[in-house]
Amino acid sequence: MNTSAATTARTMWALYEPIHAVAYFAPEARAAYEDAGLRGFWRGYFAGRAAPLGPVGPEPVVAAFFSFAPAMVARALPDIWSLAAPERALELRRAGAAAALARLLAGHEREVERAAEALVPRAAGLDGSGRPLAAANGALDFPDKPVERLWHATTLLREHRGDGHVAALVAAGLDGCEALVLRSAMDLLRTELQPHRGWTDQEWEAATRRLTDRGLLAPDGAATEAAHKLLRTAETATDQAAERPWRPLGPEEVTALVRLLTPLATACATALRFPNPIGLPKPTG
Repeated sequence: MNTSAATTARTMWALYEPIHAVAYFAPEARAAYEDAGLRGFWRGYFAGRAAPLGPVGPEPVVAAFFSFAPAMVARALPDIWSLAAPERALELRRAGAAAALARLLAGHEREVERAAEALVPRAAGLDGSGRPLAAANGALDFPDKPVERLWHATTLLREHRGDGHVAALVAAGLDGCEALVLRSAMDLLRTELQPHRGWTDQEWEAATRRLTDRGLLAPDGAATEAAHKLLRTAETATDQAAERPWRPLGPEEVTALVRLLTPLATACATALRFPNPIGLPKPTG
């Protein structure tokens, strides 16, 4: 196994992302928001994910989440805070995630404890410089229950990596819609990206023209070699920006952690669909 810290960062993302993502997609998580009056998937999503930032309006969320259309975000924010203040939204996401993980990981309680013990040191004290979502989540206390500690650790790691990914895409000269158009020209379906991020057909086509003018898309819409190189560079930068938590681990520790997390990720992935707008691959193992 290649155990460079950057390679480990990508490997671990594919394993902790399914654990984190149950907070949005599992029925228990969605029910927690809906029972509190946050009807519809996106109200719960924006309330739960944006809550660590406080009662913000749409602009900081557009900036931090990156790939969502401003109009879509503005339909949820700031109105959702009148239904559930950020403090309440944080309670709802914690309760929903815990209920979902308790079901999905039933029978893996000891592995959950061990995984929390392994990931909390990787997630605690992460540098939040230039990483608004990681810093905001890092200001929250770790819960006491193992399943909640595991979820919180995966959330910190996920948002830390995500903030770095946004920086890499900005450095590549891409805006949110352009990044999605490029991915749809390569490996993800447009139907998995555009409607779930709120971009209109007109906005999508305008982004397509901008990318074509840059030589990143061919006239038929296919991604050019320059586009593939650009995104490979951005993905490499993302891995490098996410490597710091994993640098202390040796090859044997990495192998043991992969072995520990794989069945948990596989169980949690049953709450997700594949393909998905996250770009998450289906866990194997």
